[in-house]
Amino acid sequence: MSAREELIKKYAEDLKEKCGVTPNMDLLTKVTIGCGPSIYNADASAVAGTQQSELDTAKNNFLIKN
Repeated sequence: MSAREELIKKYAEDLKEKCGVTPNMDLLTKVTIGCGPSIYNADASAVAGTQQSELDTAKNNFLIKN
């Protein structure tokens, strides 16, 4: 199993356990591929939900795209 496939499996398990949802595996795979190499970098692969600056960066750069 490739590193990307292992991460997709981990993301699916997290969605099931932490969010109580069954992921659409085709969509999850496409989103994971779309994230590119950032999924392999521990610092870049997650947003610190307790740090307002991290949330603001994610909001402004990925949701609003000023």
